[in-house]
Amino acid sequence: MSVSVKICGLKTHAAMEAALKGGADYVGFIFFPKSPRHIELDNAAVLADQARGRAKIVAVSVNADDAALDAIVAAVKPDYLQLHGGESPERVMQIKQRYQLPAIKAITIREAADLELIKPYRGIVDQFLFDAKPPAGSDLPGGNGVSFDWTILADLDDDVDYMLSGGLDAANITAALQLTGTDTIDLSSGVESAPGVKDTRLIAEFFDAVKRAEQRPSA
Repeated sequence: MSVSVKICGLKTHAAMEAALKGGADYVGFIFFPKSPRHIELDNAAVLADQARGRAKIVAVSVNADDAALDAIVAAVKPDYLQLHGGESPERVMQIKQRYQLPAIKAITIREAADLELIKPYRGIVDQFLFDAKPPAGSDLPGGNGVSFDWTILADLDDDVDYMLSGGLDAANITAALQLTGTDTIDLSSGVESAPGVKDTRLIAEFFDAVKRAEQRPSA
């Protein structure tokens, strides 16, 4: 099994280099001021140049308007736009047409019935990201360090392309991969020493854990 990894919420050169050295296939920047992982455009532009050609660059926004997305796309020149809010299928289509970029749509999940939420987006988005629903009182749509019941995904149609997110870390990644069979994962808080503070040691440990999981025989 070969696993693609996205490290999201990067804000420093050291964290970016640790992610790239570990083998990240995607690196994500979060443009959402309420998040401790929010990054300013000028800093994101510099870090994007550090990653360009080494990993795919993902710009994450939450219900952003065209003006905000115009600025993000111009500064960062991302390979993907990740939409992590309540963007409707129609809005996703508008964004794809405006920027001619593939779109990743985050869907938050707590129970099997939540998978019905993907239906209106099928054929529109290029990839889904399945994250846990935020805990009560959280202002963040993602990055809360909580996971959902991964067995829910067992009945998902095989042709649904998705990233698994939510509470992943070095300790649980093997179980997550075995239970879901996914080949693409996304994490942020699982490699942090504090909210928004990426830890280069935890990043390295996570990639080591992924490599061990990849070497395990399939069930």
